[in-house]
Amino acid sequence: MKYDKYSLGRALRPFSFSVALITCLVGIVSAADTAGFSYPVASLILLGALLLQASVNLINDHADLQYLTDRVVRAKIVRNFRLGLGCLLVAAAVGIYLISYAGLGLLALLLVGLAGALGYTVEPINFKRRGLAVVLVFWLMGVLMVCGSYYILAGEINWLIFWRSVPVSLISSLLLLANEIRDVISDEQEGIRTLTVRLGLHRARVLYLTLLASVMVIATVLWSLGAISGFWWLASLPMIWLLYKQQQDDAGRASLPPASGRFFMLFGLLYCLSL
Repeated sequence: MKYDKYSLGRALRPFSFSVALITCLVGIVSAADTAGFSYPVASLILLGALLLQASVNLINDHADLQYLTDRVVRAKIVRNFRLGLGCLLVAAAVGIYLISYAGLGLLALLLVGLAGALGYTVEPINFKRRGLAVVLVFWLMGVLMVCGSYYILAGEINWLIFWRSVPVSLISSLLLLANEIRDVISDEQEGIRTLTVRLGLHRARVLYLTLLASVMVIATVLWSLGAISGFWWLASLPMIWLLYKQQQDDAGRASLPPASGRFFMLFGLLYCLSL
């Protein structure tokens, strides 16, 4: 179906929930040996992050309304947008509690995250339409999630946590890029100027593979410098070859986002063991 991507299951993008889970786990595991660590608070961090991820996914297609005329499709987009706002409100409630726990320093981080989530597809900013969503996700659903999780539990942010966040932040961008690569034809037909539409499919595939290789290279550098203590993440290396083969043809690219999500989950869990 041409507009199947606007169904609730497709709009929710469950494969991307690995982003919220893994990025927060990196921050949580890094803070595990600090005096302020709390398991209940860590659980709330994960809940809030998953709700924020769901919200971003559900409001993602709202800007497409201006390109579409089908009433059924438009109704689906509006429904998803409202559900996304609901998730955002619950995530905000969790955030308010966490602010009372961690202090006003967290408020600044959450406001940046909220602004980024709304500006992702909402006019007049609309990072997606401007082809900047892949860059935004690196900071919003990568660095900010890792550093924010660590800050709540440890009460500080340092450069070690930032550098630890880089590999998983790159995969956050990679996962969104995989989604753009899958939808490049429909996005181009509908006039949605994502980064992949602007670059063209070939260059977007090259960027995808570059990000994939960069994850391993940077993780290796961090290990060699002592920023991470183990190298369990190397066990995910065979999946890179599978992803390389998958993005070669149309059939493989159709399932590239969930495959990238599985890589994120495997790499992320092994990466957390290496911290």
